[in-house]
Amino acid sequence: MKYPALLASLLAALPAFAAVAWNPPGLPPPPAAGPALTQGAYLKPEQGKAMLDAALAQFPDRAAWETYGAHVRIRMQDALNLSPWPKRTPLNAVIRDRRTYDGYSVENVAFESIPGYYVTGNLYRPLAAKPPYAAVLSTHGHYRKIEKPEDYDAHARFSPTMQSRCAMLARMGAVVFSIDMFAAGESMAFFGQEAHKQTVALTLQTWNAMRAVDFLTSLEGVDAGRVAVSGESGGGTQSFLLTALDPRIAVSAPVVMVSSYFFGGCACESGLPIHRSADHFANNAMIAALAAPRPLLLVSDGKDWTAHNPQIEFPFVQKIYGYYGAADRTANVHLPDEGHDYGPSKRAAVYRFFAQHLKLDLAAAQNAAGAIDESRATIEKSARLRVFTADFPIPASALHDGAAIEKRLRELQK
Repeated sequence: MKYPALLASLLAALPAFAAVAWNPPGLPPPPAAGPALTQGAYLKPEQGKAMLDAALAQFPDRAAWETYGAHVRIRMQDALNLSPWPKRTPLNAVIRDRRTYDGYSVENVAFESIPGYYVTGNLYRPLAAKPPYAAVLSTHGHYRKIEKPEDYDAHARFSPTMQSRCAMLARMGAVVFSIDMFAAGESMAFFGQEAHKQTVALTLQTWNAMRAVDFLTSLEGVDAGRVAVSGESGGGTQSFLLTALDPRIAVSAPVVMVSSYFFGGCACESGLPIHRSADHFANNAMIAALAAPRPLLLVSDGKDWTAHNPQIEFPFVQKIYGYYGAADRTANVHLPDEGHDYGPSKRAAVYRFFAQHLKLDLAAAQNAAGAIDESRATIEKSARLRVFTADFPIPASALHDGAAIEKRLRELQK
């Protein structure tokens, strides 16, 4: 069958076609009723590989892949309860308490992703580089439960891991913005830790990331054509979902998260049927591949669900990128002896990839011998990184309830 006829048949019969295509032998069938949730290790590694093999057989060229990819994006938007896209309201950003360190500055930031809901974060800016600047959105994964105030110093966007990577990327010449997950980090103080388990977290984190890109690209000197995203674990999920749904993301580096059989263990990753419905099925490797042909780095390790990246997920991604003649724009850095984190070697891999594809100054993150050297990053206590304090409280009109936020989001879709 020639391409025009093939495309026409796909478009005409996509619902029935997709449902059959994404239930090859050995995979669990979709539920007869209710949401099609694919949570945690929903598949076995061999089933994940079978799913990717079936995808390549069913979508053997760029046209077929893009047809299905467009359908997946529609289904993801629907499942996220973001269809239609909400109205983009004024961000009303607060940028305060600037500190200057070795080659970069830090500021505390909040903006309203929807009226009354404040996304909290920190903005790292380069001091030596000249505009136009690349921009990096830095997302984070899950951390241990907060039991005492000092636990915040190793939590979420306050963690040394986050501060180090933001500081070094800023030294390299990028404007970097770290944001809290819903009900994590500073956001936890307004909602409580348990609120993060609500499924609205997945909706809000996706929308917050898109609005964070709005914020970044609104800053003077930022090059809107050089925007990247990176995060680890649940932050990796945020990274590849944002990249799949927002074409403004030019470079993506999800860390220790892309898997063909593990779909995310938290409601903020798989609590809504973004992966599967009556007429679509896409695992996280397939969603990550929707980045093509934009540069994509997969960072994986040997002690979690990314252990098979070199044999299973990355070869699939390479083939999809091959449809675009862009195989040189994707890479996998695999660390077989490491575990589930965004540790120094993983950060080093991202620095090098971003330096190449965002045109950053890698030397600013290296010592005289050419090794990555993060010693010039200043690690602050969490109290210094907070936007809202006793002297600068969150506005009285702020929303502190997930249901109220969800209601206001619905109002923006009318």
